[in-house]
Amino acid sequence: MEDYKGILLESGTGELEILEFEVEGRKYAINVIKVKEILSISALNKIPNSHPAISGITLVRGDVISVIDMKYVLDKKPTVGDARMTLLCEFNNLKVAFLVDKVIGIHRIKWEDIKKPDAIIENSLIIGNINYQNNILILLDFEKIVIDISPSTGISEERLGEMDSKEDRMHKRIMLADDSPLIRRLLRDVLIKAGYSNLIFFNDGLEAYNYLGELKEKLGEDFKRNVDILVTDIEMPQLDGHTLTKRIKTDKVLKSLPVIIFSSLITGDLRHKGQAVGADAQMSKPEIGQLIELIDGFLEV
Repeated sequence: MEDYKGILLESGTGELEILEFEVEGRKYAINVIKVKEILSISALNKIPNSHPAISGITLVRGDVISVIDMKYVLDKKPTVGDARMTLLCEFNNLKVAFLVDKVIGIHRIKWEDIKKPDAIIENSLIIGNINYQNNILILLDFEKIVIDISPSTGISEERLGEMDSKEDRMHKRIMLADDSPLIRRLLRDVLIKAGYSNLIFFNDGLEAYNYLGELKEKLGEDFKRNVDILVTDIEMPQLDGHTLTKRIKTDKVLKSLPVIIFSSLITGDLRHKGQAVGADAQMSKPEIGQLIELIDGFLEV
């Protein structure tokens, strides 16, 4: 693509790279760092009694990969034909492939260029809308696609295991930034069950950063009277979690706030990005039990 200027290596720049693709002539996008490979699959093994969005399984260098049909996800119409363009992705500690019609290319944009969906569609599969060269690219929530097909892959109370609710937790103040209404609801339910009831949720990193700025302006070094820790996602319109973390950790006052990045994008290949911006810890979704253990450690519960 003419606008592509090489791989984005630095973290916390406020930029991301998106892969543009088409399904049924409509334009969509996915964050490039989720995509491990683009493959052409000629045959799939069908799975009996599986979800209708699952086209089957395939073998990729020894790994058995489930393949999700994006045409069915978006239009409830199965893909037909032998040659299939496939995005092999990794997130939430899973490898999964998605069938698409056509891959267009890679573009570099700013997180602030991603506009949040309005209230009418905020519970849909859309993370945000991108106005790119007079076309609207729809940035899809691939994690929600997978969770809708297989709820066991998402955050749930079952992942807490035998963890008891502790009374000391209820007095701790936790900020959480995540653009997904589904994930915010699941986090709220599970954290409250664990005893963390003093929760402040933000729809994106910019809302969280502005709130901290207001606390700093009012309280100065004492801003932590109102917040003990921040848990943030990475993928968020307006301001992503890496840039949010970098802004906090380079601020003379706010840098003392512990920041945990809790994201589907925490993998062995990508962990260095959170380290580069100064995150105190990183945890991959959906391991909510381990996240609570991390919070306990920082807050000495």
